[in-house]
Formats: sequence, C-alpha cells, structure tokens
Amino acid sequence: MSIVLASFIFCIGGILQVVNTHSIGAFYAGRVISGFGVGAATVLVPMYSAEMAPKNMRGQLGSCFQLFFALGVINYAVQTRVPSSTLQWQIPIGLQLVPGGLIGLGMLLVKESVRWLAKQGRNEEALANLIWIRGGDSPEVQAEFEEIRSSLDEESRLTEGISWKELLLPVNRFRVFVVVTMQLGVQLTGNTSLAYYAPQIFAAVGAGNSSLFVTGFFGVVKVVSVSVFCIFVVGRIGRKTAFMGGAAAMGILMLIIAIIVAKAPPTGHITGSSIAAIIIVYCEAASYNLSWGPVSWLYLGEIFPTRTREFGIAIGAAAQWLFNFMLSQITPHAIKNLGWKTFLMFSIFNFSLVVYSFFILRETSGKSLEEMEEVFGSKQNAIDVETSRVKAEELEAHKMGADQMVRHVE
Repeated sequence: MSIVLASFIFCIGGILQVVNTHSIGAFYAGRVISGFGVGAATVLVPMYSAEMAPKNMRGQLGSCFQLFFALGVINYAVQTRVPSSTLQWQIPIGLQLVPGGLIGLGMLLVKESVRWLAKQGRNEEALANLIWIRGGDSPEVQAEFEEIRSSLDEESRLTEGISWKELLLPVNRFRVFVVVTMQLGVQLTGNTSLAYYAPQIFAAVGAGNSSLFVTGFFGVVKVVSVSVFCIFVVGRIGRKTAFMGGAAAMGILMLIIAIIVAKAPPTGHITGSSIAAIIIVYCEAASYNLSWGPVSWLYLGEIFPTRTREFGIAIGAAAQWLFNFMLSQITPHAIKNLGWKTFLMFSIFNFSLVVYSFFILRETSGKSLEEMEEVFGSKQNAIDVETSRVKAEELEAHKMGADQMVRHVE
C-alpha cells in the first residue's frame, strides 16, 4: 500500500503542475508534492522488486527501473514537436501521470511483500503470498520460505528494536559505504549530465541546429540499450563484471569524444567529426544503460539484510538525488568553461570507477537475499541459511513419507 500512496501523491503533484493556474507558486507546490511521491517510490519500488522476485529473475525485474527512466528521456523530445504554447510543457508533464497512475493501480492487483509479512509475524499469509508469486507450492518454495524465516529470526536475535544506528554496525557499515559511493559513481559516469543537458552537450560536440532532434534520438538509444540489458544481458553476466566493463567502455568513449572535440571544434554545422562525436555519445549512453544505469538500482535493492533494507535503500536513494543535484549544477558550467575537457574529466572518472569496482564491489549475481550475508561477511547468517535448506528438505521428505503411508493404509 505504501507504493499506492506514493503513486497518489505523485499524481496530485502532477495535476497541480499541468493545470494552468497562471501561478508559479502552484507549479512549484506541485513539483514539491510530486518530489515526495517520487522520493518514496525510489525507495519502495526497488525494495519490493528485490524482495518478491526469485533470484534467477531479480536482475531482469530490478533493471526495469532504469528502463522507465530511459523512457522518461524520450518524453523530453515530445516538447520539441509541439508548437510554442502552454501545451509545450503541459503535454510532457502530463504524460508522467500515465505511468505514475498505472503503478498505483497495478499494485492493487499484487500481493504484499513476503518478507515484510514474515517480519510482522504473519507467517501463514507470507507463505501463501510466496506460493502465489512463485506460481505454486514446491520444495524450492518451502526452502525459500524457511530461508527467509531463518534470516529474520537471526536478525531479531542479534538486536531488539530497530533504528538508523544499526546502519553503523560493522555488518552494515561497509554496505552503506558501498551504496553511497556507488551512487556517486553513477553520477561521475557523466550520463545523468548527458540526460539533463543533452541539447547543450550535442551542440558542444557539433550537432548545430539539429541538437534537439539528435537529443530525441538519444532517448531512443537509451531505451533500446536498457531493454537489451534487461532481456539478454542481466542474467548472463555478474554485477561486478557489468560495473567494470561498463566503466571501462564509458571511459574509452568519453576519451574519444574529448579527442574529437579538441581536434575539430564544433562550427555550428554538421561535419564528419561532429557526426562521429554524436555516434560515440550514443555508444557511451548505450554502455551506461547496459551497466551502471540499471545495475546500480538492482545492486542497491540486493545487498542489505531484510532488517535494514528499508533504511539502506533510503540512504542509497537519498545519496543518488543529492549527487544528481550536485552534478546537474556543475555540468553546464563545466561545458561552458572547460569545453572538450569536460569529456576528458568524465573519462578519468570512469577509469577510476573500474578500479573502484574491482576492489570495493562484491559479486551478488545468483545469490538469494539471505545468502548476501555470506557475501558480505556475516558468517552466522550464512550458517543459518544452509540450516534452513536442510530443514526444508527434511520437512519435504517427511511429508512425502506420510503421503506414502496414507496410500499404503488405504
């Protein structure tokens, strides 16, 4: 229901923005209200997706967050095709109400989080929801439920009561460091800056009067690349591999852009060098949407234990918006004052992220949320996870034996 409420708040804010009240105050109020809805959804949606998705599909489902972000970039291009009037800004803002409303309506048709229900002690309802979301009962489902209960029991045993201070405990401190620095890394790739200031950036690489058209196609490239990632890539490569490979590719491509722009400064008209630079920008955006774009949100929803996942994702989302704001303020000044050196700066940042990914990030692909305890060094929880599997297998064997006995008696 929390996601439904976030959707409702966002839509209220969106309506206030679309209605032409001729009041800048009302428009700003709508922006603030929508911001509360988006902020809540940014925390809740990755958390719900991570908690409900089976581990073999968690990558695809978690990556959809970035897919819809990319669709939002295409929405920007709508205003370039509308005659100059109030509709030029009302239509793009109004289109946001469609997915914003759909997520709220859609959540009315699905079940509550299994882990949240189990955490509240509503085990029968939690098991029923898990069976529903997995499409039926099976030994694997029973083992997964035992795994969830074991993890929750261990978390409750370790500490009673919950507060933000738990994020400072040794078992969580490193994870907090990872999500904050990872969200900083997302912004340092330069792709949020590309999304926000695409017309200026394409003008800087030589798109000239075609910069708005080129920006619209830029959104299409992002959607296609993130769709390819969700369907074909996420389940085939590890998270760490995606981070390292994406950062390396973006570093090389940003360096090529810097060299092209430095050697052949834009003239205001389309030239061979400007076409090359534009293509490289598209390739760079595709690299981001095949790696850091979707995987960062997926990773954020995976690495925290159930007990602190809500707080951990909130910290990560807050860091994302903070660093997003910082880079959005820096980028236009960098483009104006540094020119081609802006792309060199982002290239250096991306190469640094390769080193960061290798030494700091942990591989989480193919791991259940409870197995993350072993990945991040919590040995006791790792032992309990294995114990829960053994218990589930024993229960299933006992159940099968009882069924056979009943049939024999009959």
